[in-house]
Amino acid sequence: MDAIWSKGTLAGMATVATVMQFLTGTIICRRYILKKSTGDESAFPFISGFLSCFTWLKYGVLTKEDTLILVNFIGSALFLIYTVVFFLFCVNKRQVVRQIMVISCVILSATIYTTFSTDSERSIRVIGLLCCCLAVIFFASPLATLAHVIRTQNTDSLPFPIIIASFFVCLLWTAYGVLISDLFVQIPNLLGGILAGIQLTLYVIYPKKKASLGSGPRYSPLVSENPVL
Repeated sequence: MDAIWSKGTLAGMATVATVMQFLTGTIICRRYILKKSTGDESAFPFISGFLSCFTWLKYGVLTKEDTLILVNFIGSALFLIYTVVFFLFCVNKRQVVRQIMVISCVILSATIYTTFSTDSERSIRVIGLLCCCLAVIFFASPLATLAHVIRTQNTDSLPFPIIIASFFVCLLWTAYGVLISDLFVQIPNLLGGILAGIQLTLYVIYPKKKASLGSGPRYSPLVSENPVL
């Protein structure tokens, strides 16, 4: 009973924290709607977020993990809406279409493979590896920003709220992966937690300087921070 309660509690905490993190996209989309433009921002964070959620949704279905299914169904729906909003207000629609076509090919390939594969264990391993590979790619995206922070000794380009949220979400999913004995859930979230921890450490090493009077904020949202699940 205690084990079931612990799993249920941890699953609930991870679900709520992840969905709240997904909902931060509404703030960005609201800005697009008010400005009626996406500026020079890229649709990749939203499109890649949809791809990540969809592959984890497939993995949840294959492993019959209700928590993974619920979280990533919500995530897939939200990121699809965000992508549509971005497309409506962007200038370079051709680039967005190209990105959508690329992830559509990945999604179609994964769907066809899992549909016609007769070896369920092999399907779980293949989709699990795909999820992990995508997670590594997403986690590698802030590395250029980290190099810039170290070079300039300035953390203004790092979004503290997003990073600390990612840190706790990754910790929760790592703990959940340990609880259900699933390495495909454990490893990418552990890597994400370590990367978020490194970014938080930079705030200690290079604390933000107080803005001088009359100067505007230099905060630059790093919208490419996506959770694994």
